[in-house]
Amino acid sequence: MAIDLRSLLLQILLYVYYIPLALAQDVNQFIYNGFHDQANLSLQGIAEIHPNGLLQLTNLSRNEVGRAFYPFPINFDTTSSLSFSTNFVFAMVPEVIKKNLGGHGIAFTISPSTDFTQAEANRYLGLFNASNNNLSTNHIFAIELDPIPDFDFGNITNHVGINVNGMKSVELAPAEYFSKKEGKNLSLELLSGNPIHTWIDYDGAEKLLNVTLAPTTIPKPDMPLLSRHIDLSQILLKSMYVGFSSATGTLASYQYILGWSFNKSGPAQSLDVSSLPPLPEGRKVKPSLVIITSLITVALVLITVAGAAAYILRRKKYEELLEDWEEEYGPHRFSYRNLYKATKGFKDKELLGEGGFGKVYMGILPSSNVQIAVKRVSHDSKQGMKEFVAEIVSMGRLRHRNLVQLLGYCRRRGELLLVYDYMPNGSLDRFLYRNEKTNLNWAQRFRIIKGVASGLLYLHEEWEQVVLHRDVKASNVLLDAGLNGRLGDFGLAKLYDHGTNPQPTRVVGTVGYLAPEVTRTGRATTCSDVFAFGAFLLEVACGRKPIELQADGLSEQVLVLVDWVSECCRRGAILDTSDPRLEGNYVVDEMELVLKLGLFCSHATPASRPSMKQVVQFLDGDADLRELPHYSASFGAFTSNESSDFISVPFSQASAPSMSSTDSILRGIGR
Repeated sequence: MAIDLRSLLLQILLYVYYIPLALAQDVNQFIYNGFHDQANLSLQGIAEIHPNGLLQLTNLSRNEVGRAFYPFPINFDTTSSLSFSTNFVFAMVPEVIKKNLGGHGIAFTISPSTDFTQAEANRYLGLFNASNNNLSTNHIFAIELDPIPDFDFGNITNHVGINVNGMKSVELAPAEYFSKKEGKNLSLELLSGNPIHTWIDYDGAEKLLNVTLAPTTIPKPDMPLLSRHIDLSQILLKSMYVGFSSATGTLASYQYILGWSFNKSGPAQSLDVSSLPPLPEGRKVKPSLVIITSLITVALVLITVAGAAAYILRRKKYEELLEDWEEEYGPHRFSYRNLYKATKGFKDKELLGEGGFGKVYMGILPSSNVQIAVKRVSHDSKQGMKEFVAEIVSMGRLRHRNLVQLLGYCRRRGELLLVYDYMPNGSLDRFLYRNEKTNLNWAQRFRIIKGVASGLLYLHEEWEQVVLHRDVKASNVLLDAGLNGRLGDFGLAKLYDHGTNPQPTRVVGTVGYLAPEVTRTGRATTCSDVFAFGAFLLEVACGRKPIELQADGLSEQVLVLVDWVSECCRRGAILDTSDPRLEGNYVVDEMELVLKLGLFCSHATPASRPSMKQVVQFLDGDADLRELPHYSASFGAFTSNESSDFISVPFSQASAPSMSSTDSILRGIGR
């Protein structure tokens, strides 16, 4: 009997300890009017609880995840009437004052597990990744509150979405609430720094889901923002966890949960809004407001004339072009003032490189401390500018680990500024050709090759449109902090719809990488990108440029890399072309594969070249490379009399960055 009493006492103690602020577990409901040490939440990532009971999911760290889950599984009865109700108060506080910049949002989540080790930050909100997104086996339901648009997922700016097993919402709407006083919906800015009350109610009998938002200053509105018939019994499992997940990306913000109530079998209890923990206060000005006002008034009187002159000069200094049609591009448009400050006035010491396209500067955005690269290119024509900017914004939606992210643009007077992610290790050609950089070993080179191939496959086949890069080469492959290759510089890129044919354009690209048919017809295709990738493969493996001048006595000879490798291949000595800086330290099968694949991609006939999907299969070892024909005329653009007619460019131009610089592209911007 004593043993039974001790066991009963132990159960009572555990019950009292674990449910201090919530109701008993067996009824599957709880309420947190603020989160304190005894809240007993399961925290992951960078989530933390402040001493005052404020739950912070994310901070200003980049590409991080914060999660908070109720630690005990909820028993959802999927065989009968599955119903639940929850309400919570959240706040998204932007960094400093700039309220249109911040991290990704918050997702109220019902998941069969709290193990998200494979999930990614940024656009996936710490719930999914590229491989499991939209899989029915996920059994994850979420209400997404996200201030950032993601056009790949069909999401809009400042939206609320119902998500099932992935990031593409089955239904979404702009964040709004119904005002009884106004008799209509009013907009709610998610990234405003103000607390917002959210209600989520699911009626299993009617299979009806309602999502309602409102400021904390008013009661729950009579009309929900989202109302959708959905059978969650087909999605949820019997045992599920409930909680929140949030993530940051290139930009970040503070994401808070102030209070949370949940009930699995009836209406959730109302939160006591007045008792919720306050958000951290911003900086306060301590000197007397009267003194400051007096000083400012006197100063304004004394410097009115000088101030007006300075204002005019300052406006002229930062003056930029901004037309009505650009308003729709919102977050993709950077102010010239911010870019000027980020690059310290485009000082030479911030210069990363220059060429026919213009100059590239390193910068740090003053509002977020994010490192960026800013490319300044000239344009002196308005013709086609709207279409060209639309293409820039479209390419800003490209998302792949082996592509340099195009963040946005700015237009000012006679120039266009393109803003990219900053790559700390610069371009690949510096490692291949300049002695001051550490040599890359073969494993690093092979990983870079596979990464660029994966990025090109994404551009050609896996995005919503076909993207022709049109300037694949080592100098346009940038290396991140881990020496991973990222294809960049989309200044010459062209987009067209899948299933259609690209139209002929002016010939653009770099001599040595240009496919022969491009110079003949002016029509770039995925096959011409593959040709350039073939030149890139030989360049990385051999450590030589596609076209080089070599001294031969008193004269100079032109060495065409693809011809030389083809000749060595014919003689059975293809490995003799490998980069001498490697000193023979490479995997023979991989080196031979890359060299032969470089020749295969350099075939003079476009239809005989592999697709990028086949290239990736060869590099991954999922397909065997067929034997190459033993005659050099099959490869390259300079190997026969016929192909020499395709390119009639004096060799003095071959060392230039490109046949048509970005400056000239922008002058004929209609393309």
